[in-house]
Amino acid sequence: MSETKRKNFSGEFKAKVALEAVRGIKTVNEIGQEFGVHPTQVGMWKKELQEQASSLFDSKRGNANWRELTAPRSMRRTWPKNRMFLGTMPECIQMVMHLARRTI
Repeated sequence: MSETKRKNFSGEFKAKVALEAVRGIKTVNEIGQEFGVHPTQVGMWKKELQEQASSLFDSKRGNANWRELTAPRSMRRTWPKNRMFLGTMPECIQMVMHLARRTI
């Protein structure tokens, strides 16, 4: 028998696929074909993103500092401590992908 190697997807790739699914512009089947993954997997990543998205806005994150996890490195030292990071859409997507990599 031939052994098939299991595919390992990066957290960044998973976040990219999940965000595309959350947008709702394309069907899960179309996204699966576009990225070369099974539609069930797309649905699982979408569900995981939606479930973990609320943790982005939790004030209690254990020992992790919220600003250290979300702020671009260039802003970490100059950022006022009482302000939340509200960046542009690409920065927010980058932040979600960064956090997805840390949790997967």
